Amino acid sequence: MPTLKDIQLKIAGVKKTKQITKAMNMVATSRLRGAQANMDAFRPYAGKFGEVLGSLAEKAGEEASPLLVPKEEVKKIHIVLCTSDRGLCGGFNINLIDKAQALIDEKAGAEASFSITNFGKKGRDYCKKSGFDIVEEHLGVVGATFDFSVASTAGKKLVDGFLGGDYDEVYVIFSEFLGMAKQVPVVQQLLPIPAIEKDEEDLDADVPYQAEHLCEPSADELLGELLPRNIYVQLFKALLETSTSEHAARMMAMDNATNACNDMIDELTLTYNKARQSAITADLMDIVGGAEALKG
Repeated sequence: MPTLKDIQLKIAGVKKTKQITKAMNMVATSRLRGAQANMDAFRPYAGKFGEVLGSLAEKAGEEASPLLVPKEEVKKIHIVLCTSDRGLCGGFNINLIDKAQALIDEKAGAEASFSITNFGKKGRDYCKKSGFDIVEEHLGVVGATFDFSVASTAGKKLVDGFLGGDYDEVYVIFSEFLGMAKQVPVVQQLLPIPAIEKDEEDLDADVPYQAEHLCEPSADELLGELLPRNIYVQLFKALLETSTSEHAARMMAMDNATNACNDMIDELTLTYNKARQSAITADLMDIVGGAEALKG
């Protein structure tokens, strides 16, 4: 049975751990507010941008841009994996990594090859350990403050790689923020740009995707400018979603850790009281035994 001193040291250690987890929870909560505000402000823009672009692309057809044309043979697959740079956020990173591995297993073939662009240290470390071809890595972006130039710089390289024949398909894997307690790993195809899916109601009613747009200059010229920008927009949205999800996951993980520390402190306090009571009882028995021995 541990001594009273050992139990006191354990209680002190757990209390210090609780202070750390509580402080990290407060930091994550503070950062979450800013990240969520940026994400909520950008979501409507990204959604409307995709709607208008989908309408133009549908009317112009695949011949309007090579970014819309699927490759006949898909052999070179590029994956943009968004994870965090730091841990202590529960299963956030492992869920994203599992999603990437599942995509690789699904697309794997005799002649298929995979390359990776990493946003975040955790995903980078996994890809290095697994022996994947890492084309580019961006550390210190997810979970921090970043602007649109990060996505546009990385997106331009993806577009150039696709047009140059380095990639046949490009996917981005990120964490979609659905709520404080729910962040879902998502796979989204970036290149070739997929067709915008219509709602079932629209298909049943046989209505056009969207109202006719009057374009000046022509739709083809607009698509030449807007399609690459759509890649930047979708990539920036993925980074914002992942950053917000990371802070939410860390906040929940640290909250759970703080609650676990409280439970451990209660258990150790109970153990300490029992050990202290046993020590007092033993001392009393020694006193009574000594008194009886003196009487005898």
